[in-house]
Amino acid sequence: MTPDIREERMSQFQTLNAAAIQMVSTPDVAQNLASARRLLAEAAQRGARLAVLPEYFAIMGARDTDKLAHAEHFGDGPLQNFLADAARAEGIWLVAGTIPLASEIPGKAFNSCLVFQPDGQCAGRYDKLHLFGFENGSERYCEADTIAPGAAPLIIDTPLGRLGVAICYDLRFPELFRLQEADLWALPAAFTATTGRAHWEILLRARAIENQCFVIASGQGGVHPTGRETFGHSMLIDPWGQILDVLPHGEGVALAELKASQLERTRRVLPALAHRRL
Repeated sequence: MTPDIREERMSQFQTLNAAAIQMVSTPDVAQNLASARRLLAEAAQRGARLAVLPEYFAIMGARDTDKLAHAEHFGDGPLQNFLADAARAEGIWLVAGTIPLASEIPGKAFNSCLVFQPDGQCAGRYDKLHLFGFENGSERYCEADTIAPGAAPLIIDTPLGRLGVAICYDLRFPELFRLQEADLWALPAAFTATTGRAHWEILLRARAIENQCFVIASGQGGVHPTGRETFGHSMLIDPWGQILDVLPHGEGVALAELKASQLERTRRVLPALAHRRL
């Protein structure tokens, strides 16, 4: 992409207030939706034009299979209607965490992130590509048991800039973030406390630095009714790798002003993206 094209696209906004929503979701879908709706309203009231919900915001079940009962066909369903209504009511771009969408594989759903425009229309769908697997003797996670892997990345042009979407474990695969250049990456997540303490911040800042972009990462953050503990620390990071705002634990909103001039200046004074050889 030439500098002239990038400058034209980024000039559509001078500053962007963006929000990372943090939750401590439960097995109760209605309770989770009420919390998400309240937090999205708070973000909008604080001036956010873009908000990102966390992974599994609608349900963190007692068993991995619990989410399958709530899987919807793409294009219609209670969860998708809720998200479209929320984006429309608040007049925001909404990167809608993840919800289960039906797959053709028995016993498995896609872990999908939908992007909604301020008019409530769906602007894009991303099915999580990389499925988390972890076992250390006391904890075991295997998303592949109940989740079908996605097949393609999602990077879309919006009035807010070029937006990429990744989900949680995707963060460990830098090649995904280099497939196409983006100005903003949104990353809904539910990092475990164990892996989060070790790697969450450093990987997020690395993705922002090496791709010279803003990163908006929304996590689950606390001890859930099921006993599972997630790391939280939802944050917004600038293209120089500086943390603009962070919410360590519990429900809430991390919010920051993203400046197009900062992105442009970073890429101008250190044009690393233009210096790539491979």
